[in-house]
Amino acid sequence: MNKVALVTGAGSGIGRASAIALLNAGYHVVLAGRRADALAQTAADAGAAATRALAVPTDVCDPASVQALFERTRDAFGRLDLLFNNAGSGAPAVPLDELSFEQWKAVVDINLNGAFLCTQHAFRLMKSQTPRGGRIINNGSISAHAPRPFSAPYTATKHAITGLTKATSLEGRAHDIACGQIDIGNAATEMTEPMARGVLQANGELAAEPRMDVAHVARAIVHMASLPLDANVQFMTIMATKMPFVGRG
Repeated sequence: MNKVALVTGAGSGIGRASAIALLNAGYHVVLAGRRADALAQTAADAGAAATRALAVPTDVCDPASVQALFERTRDAFGRLDLLFNNAGSGAPAVPLDELSFEQWKAVVDINLNGAFLCTQHAFRLMKSQTPRGGRIINNGSISAHAPRPFSAPYTATKHAITGLTKATSLEGRAHDIACGQIDIGNAATEMTEPMARGVLQANGELAAEPRMDVAHVARAIVHMASLPLDANVQFMTIMATKMPFVGRG
């Protein structure tokens, strides 16, 4: 039986790399993201495997849009074996007291509420399908452990994702639904390009930071997804070896 995966934020970066890796591993993959053109590019980058891709433009902040996404998935494939909650966004790097409520809320809506909405619909589908169950992987980020300067919304939501991962893992036990979290540090994507030029450190200095090939993250996702449902990677940290995270920078 061909397995079915759904990747949010599949139009760029980690989402694109992971979706292509899953397609190359034999999955049918639902590509979810806000921009249809970006999703089409992800499918094109998968080459011959793109015949197993389904692009569904989606706003994970919108409950109706998320419902439509999962209905399309069920109608097209009849089941869902893997959800990768990857969609995420940050706010401008300004002091906490200078953030607007709208900037705060936009990050919470995408990073946390979006992951919750997708998890809720995945639960409903995974509980009712035959064979039942499935796997959910949440993108937690290194920011689930430690903040960067001026990153209150992003850091708060990524810490919250850890709580969502634990709660989902616990509630999923009775329904053969496994949930784990991957915490990623400095994968080389468009979003992290400024790190190579220099980013603000906790001591106030600017410093360039090492990055790693995003393909390493994609392979980790495929590994986590490939486990039988009686085994789970609860938490995985994958990062550029020399990035300033462990220790004092």
